[in-house]
Amino acid sequence: MTRFFRRPNAAIGATLLAIVFAAALVGAFWTPHDPVGNELALRLKPPSASHWLGTDEWGRDVLSRLLVGAGTSVGISLATVALAVGAGVLIGAIVGYYGGWMDRIASSILDALLAFPGLFFAMAMIVVFGPTKYNVILALGLNYLPSVARIVRGTVLSVREREFVDASRVMGNAEFFTLLRHVLPNCIAPVTVLATMLFGWALLAESSLSFLGLGVPPPAPSWGGMLSDARQFVATSSWLAIAPGACISLALLGVNLLGDAVRDALDPRMKNL
Repeated sequence: MTRFFRRPNAAIGATLLAIVFAAALVGAFWTPHDPVGNELALRLKPPSASHWLGTDEWGRDVLSRLLVGAGTSVGISLATVALAVGAGVLIGAIVGYYGGWMDRIASSILDALLAFPGLFFAMAMIVVFGPTKYNVILALGLNYLPSVARIVRGTVLSVREREFVDASRVMGNAEFFTLLRHVLPNCIAPVTVLATMLFGWALLAESSLSFLGLGVPPPAPSWGGMLSDARQFVATSSWLAIAPGACISLALLGVNLLGDAVRDALDPRMKNL
């Protein structure tokens, strides 16, 4: 672990993500001001000692909303990754190991889902079912599920033909035990790398949906929603756009750097580098 964090991309990425997660944790229990309370007398105030990042068009403290918005973005992204990875690993492992008609049907469905542009698929689902936090998680989770299932299926197809899997069968172990004990552990490395990338994709997608008005409904703060609200005030109150934009950019930078480090650490060809 110490060697892993000696990599510059791992150290910088982990630091940035630690700040994002810390902000989400702080925002869940404490904020300097009420993040949804309107104070029109304080609207569009620039950064000051009482409001470090200024106030928005409703007089709400931008820093408080950023802290709560961090929890929204992180929570939705983590739940999305959990749904996509959990269901994707289950589907990919079963159809890849047992094959047959299940593999043909599942592969056809996964190919059909992958044919849809990701964000448009999520937008369509949210338009049908409504813009709520849980519908965003469901839409994004189903959007990323095929990618996970395909990766796991391909890995399982390769691993199930190896000698140690045949040895497990010869020893009389049940097929399901062999799958859990000997096949799935070989899927950990690619799934870990993909899950790291999925977190960044989900965070960006959630911000994009919120920016378009299809994310968490107001007045609940989200980084994408704050950025959308700031469009009409960019010329006069630039801090409204700079703050959430910087948060999204730094969070994505941290995810990408950490994801590259994880990929390098789990790639056997990079062991000696």
